[in-house]
Amino acid sequence: MEIEVSSVEIAQLEKHLNIMFHNHILIRQAFTHSSYVNEHRKEVFSDNERLEFLGDAVLELGVSQYLFRKHQHMPEGEMTKLRASIVCEPSLASFARGLEFGQFILLGKGEEQTGGRDRSALLADVFEAFLGALYLDQGFDAALQFLEDHVFPKITDGAFSHAMDYKSQLQELIQQIKNQSIEYRIIEERGPSHHKEFVANVLIQNEIYGSGIGRTKKEAEQRAAKAAIDKYNS
Repeated sequence: MEIEVSSVEIAQLEKHLNIMFHNHILIRQAFTHSSYVNEHRKEVFSDNERLEFLGDAVLELGVSQYLFRKHQHMPEGEMTKLRASIVCEPSLASFARGLEFGQFILLGKGEEQTGGRDRSALLADVFEAFLGALYLDQGFDAALQFLEDHVFPKITDGAFSHAMDYKSQLQELIQQIKNQSIEYRIIEERGPSHHKEFVANVLIQNEIYGSGIGRTKKEAEQRAAKAAIDKYNS
């Protein structure tokens, strides 16, 4: 017996995501929590745990491919650290909340009453399960496009800059060119002591290659280094 799905709910979800599934059973399974299955034992329901397992692998590959291609001079260790910050539970839950996944989840009454619909672990699992379902329904390219639309822009916008060491990346980059020197200069401090901002320049061979602003000197230097990397890669 197949899961009975509401065509209205599926249509709303597909419209919300601007993705049309061929197999609606897959997309509904992705949003079915084990607590719901446990309360409907007389019917044949499947929860999203197997899809979550698959989606985890799809996510890791998609993010790895993006980082490998986008950050050509990033060392392996830095890519690993950045990927870990992207695929961790808090990040995935944030993506799911941004997509309003919570409103579409099938939950058991107990899980519903204890706030499961907004629980980070549950939302992160649903996000991965959805990726797994999309992969099965339409292939890796469709899953990658979904990540392009909803995850990768946040990487580009700097949402995970806390996990990246741009100064080390810049050092690695210019080491490929002999006799190149890097210098960081804090050129300005502004604002009151409790809300101070620092402005940093990074100079390569005494030429300014990037500037950055931060709440600490280190943050300003990191942002200046990122600006220099962007200039090198442009």
